Amino acid sequence: MGQRYKCHKISEGRVRGQALVSKDAIMFYLMDPETGVVIEPQHDLEGKSVSNRILIFPSGKGSSVVQADGLYQLNMRGNLPAAMVVQYPETVLVSSAIIMEVPMIDKVDTEFYNRVRDGDWIELDADQGFIEILE
Repeated sequence: MGQRYKCHKISEGRVRGQALVSKDAIMFYLMDPETGVVIEPQHDLEGKSVSNRILIFPSGKGSSVVQADGLYQLNMRGNLPAAMVVQYPETVLVSSAIIMEVPMIDKVDTEFYNRVRDGDWIELDADQGFIEILE
């Protein structure tokens, strides 16, 4: 068993997958919907795919229309993140996660953000209120 942290459920669900960690805010409209690859120039995830990854990021950015449409386009092509761990959720991200049935959590201990790395295997159980970095 790895290190387990408490969290707050925003959108229900339980998943296991690989982490993709961003220090930059995310604009889902600046992702290629066909691949899930971030196409925003100079973003710390530029060239990486969010598809089926547990996306860990500080917040969204951009207008509500481009955020919702970007997530919708990813969803239509099966390239949504498997789950989202967001430090500062906003209404559009929350409602989109609920509608598209993507597990989403927040209020994770700061130690988690210091410890988690790209490629770590994560178990996220929003319903039980935990996220675990598996070892």
